[in-house]
Amino acid sequence: MASNQPTAPSKRQVLATLERGDREVRALLERISARELIRPGIGGGDWSPVDLVAHLTSWERHAVEALAAWARGDRAPIDRALAERGLNGVNAYTLAAVSGMTPRRILDRSATTHLELVNAIGGVRSEAWRRPPLGRGRPLALRLGSILGGPKGPYRHADAHIPDLRRFVEG
Repeated sequence: MASNQPTAPSKRQVLATLERGDREVRALLERISARELIRPGIGGGDWSPVDLVAHLTSWERHAVEALAAWARGDRAPIDRALAERGLNGVNAYTLAAVSGMTPRRILDRSATTHLELVNAIGGVRSEAWRRPPLGRGRPLALRLGSILGGPKGPYRHADAHIPDLRRFVEG
């Protein structure tokens, strides 16, 4: 009997997608000055490049926390946060949490979180990768992909924002 569920990507595919998105964001950031890092103008105009980095980092942090919770047999904290605040509320809350940080601190935190995510994914056992967390729903690989996903698909959150960042950098 055929399943209607999409095939879970391999960890190698996932890591390649995440690394490509991270490299592209960082390459674009390297093309702007420190002052431009804090200048609004991305997307609808409210976010600066460093705000975008904080946003992307927050979702990588949500993924790291989800993996840790699932390993303990607990519900992912992001599931609770989304139920309580909704997507826009979660995004606003996480940006407010970093509002007092310097751009350097946000960029350093981003690099650290990204490495932590890559290591956490690498540490997921193959059989756990293909099974649903907590024994129900979609496989862990697909569930994690929805946390780190965007309109272009699982694990492609950065891809949703790269065009706006590129316009900002080239504008």
